[in-house]
Amino acid sequence: MDERLGIVGSGTIACGLAKTAAEHGEVVMWARSDESADRARAKAGDVQVVTDLAALSEATFIVECVAEDPAIKTPVLGELGALASPEAIVATTTSSLPLEDLERAAGTPGRFIGFHVFNPVTKMPLVELAFPDDAQDDVRERARTLCDHLGKTGVEVPLVPGFVVNRLLFPYLFSAVALIDETGLEPQAVDACMKLGAGHPMGPLALLDLVGLDVSQAIAEAIGVPVPARVRALVDAGKLGRKAGSGFYEYE
Repeated sequence: MDERLGIVGSGTIACGLAKTAAEHGEVVMWARSDESADRARAKAGDVQVVTDLAALSEATFIVECVAEDPAIKTPVLGELGALASPEAIVATTTSSLPLEDLERAAGTPGRFIGFHVFNPVTKMPLVELAFPDDAQDDVRERARTLCDHLGKTGVEVPLVPGFVVNRLLFPYLFSAVALIDETGLEPQAVDACMKLGAGHPMGPLALLDLVGLDVSQAIAEAIGVPVPARVRALVDAGKLGRKAGSGFYEYE
């Protein structure tokens, strides 16, 4: 891997990307607190984890992976833009927030891109690459090359909310919620039908639990997909899916 990768965040996506990248080159990962850093080290493996954002100043390719909330992303991107070297690429894993707004927050015109990876990052081969109109040619090429070095397939996608996957995926996922509300079917039945009848590796309700119901709600709201009342009720109850131990299913 030609790039010195900096990863901002310590959640599931950040740890998955760090673990994947560490097999190919140097990675520095930022966590907000010592406690978060300890958890990240356990999940990401052989990765340098720091709590001082300035430690990423020597990275050549910085990927922001914090929560899908502009109130959280915007100040972090502003700090990254201020500390990044003039040659560094600043990327975001958002799939639903306007890329142009995030680029302005970072203050890195021409060197800002969307780098949307998928959970679990260690297994999912796709990276949706979204380039603002002002993205420099070498920035585009370096992003594609990084995907290749990580063993991923980078696909350039248009600057529309949700890009391609989430734009098509969330209406489908939430239609499954509507179906169980309408018919009384159990989540297991719907998921079995889509796995066995459509060849999907995971049913829609199990997938919502994997993504996180709070994250799913935030993405849907950002791309204009109506959120079912059942999803909102589960989120309000703290039943966020697999990471919380319960959602449409119960987890140990």
